[in-house]
Amino acid sequence: MHLKLSDYDYSLPRELIAQRPLPRRDASRMMVLRRDSQTVEHRFFPDFKSFLRQGDLVVLNDTRVVPARRFSDDEAIEFLFLEKIGVGRWKCLVKPGRKMRVGATTAIEQVTVKVEQILPEGERVVSLSKDIDLFAGGSAPLPPYIGRSSDAEDETRYQTVFARTPGAVAAPTAGLHFTEELLNEIPHAFVTLHVGPGTFLPVKAENIADHQMHPEWFSISAATAEKINNANRVVTIGTTTVRVLESVARNLYGLKQSSSGRGRVEEQCGSTDLFIYPPFEFHIAEALLTNFHLPKSTLLMLVSAFAGRDFLLRAYDEAIRERYRFFSYGDCMLIL
Repeated sequence: MHLKLSDYDYSLPRELIAQRPLPRRDASRMMVLRRDSQTVEHRFFPDFKSFLRQGDLVVLNDTRVVPARRFSDDEAIEFLFLEKIGVGRWKCLVKPGRKMRVGATTAIEQVTVKVEQILPEGERVVSLSKDIDLFAGGSAPLPPYIGRSSDAEDETRYQTVFARTPGAVAAPTAGLHFTEELLNEIPHAFVTLHVGPGTFLPVKAENIADHQMHPEWFSISAATAEKINNANRVVTIGTTTVRVLESVARNLYGLKQSSSGRGRVEEQCGSTDLFIYPPFEFHIAEALLTNFHLPKSTLLMLVSAFAGRDFLLRAYDEAIRERYRFFSYGDCMLIL
């Protein structure tokens, strides 16, 4: 068992962190990992559909990133608005936090923003002197490792072509590679998980089993559940999709089994704080397309549980040698 935080560390040259998307969504490289033979292939994303079998179902997360990033009128404070919790009251992240203690004020569009409470993880509860639409003037909240402000290109490219349910503060990045043309050529279905602020927060516990995930809202429709239960193989797109399906399977009393031995799912919505790390028994996900993830992140731990930690980290070493592009705007891997 690999439960030490240091077990999920690796060294990445900074120049391999993708700062911009490629001109074409589907132009990324795709590393293919075969778990049965412990082998790696180097392909390109347009080859993805050639790995699908008859009866496979591709499941994607249709969450839409909201323009939740705002600055104070004097540009001294950066806000990431996470959740509206009442009239003129929001939960948010702020930078720099030292300037926004309880009682501190600033202004957005000449509306006073006051810190009412600091939550245990550092989030702020703020009140606005006037209830305004904060998203109307906001921008895409790019991850911290993209060392620039978002621009017009990000408004479309840091969003999947199938995004339709607003609520995320980060994109389900494995889905960024898909074009409408490819989707029309493959059998697919959607779930929703609104990616929350936990995706930006580092794991601090040296024993990863002590880490607590932030709850994130999810939904799966009856139509999608029926397609999954009738599929030959479930090909999940991204770690967020995996977490929806495995959460639903565990929420069903007794984890009903299908004749194939795969767990069944049903229509459901709610919140999940499921933390997937090795060892973990997957009941729904049978193949996974995912991007390359940060060292010591919960995402890397989930993929380690799916692929096997040692095999995955060997593949990461090879990706670095082959100069793959990492993280949100980077290349991808398909784990079979």
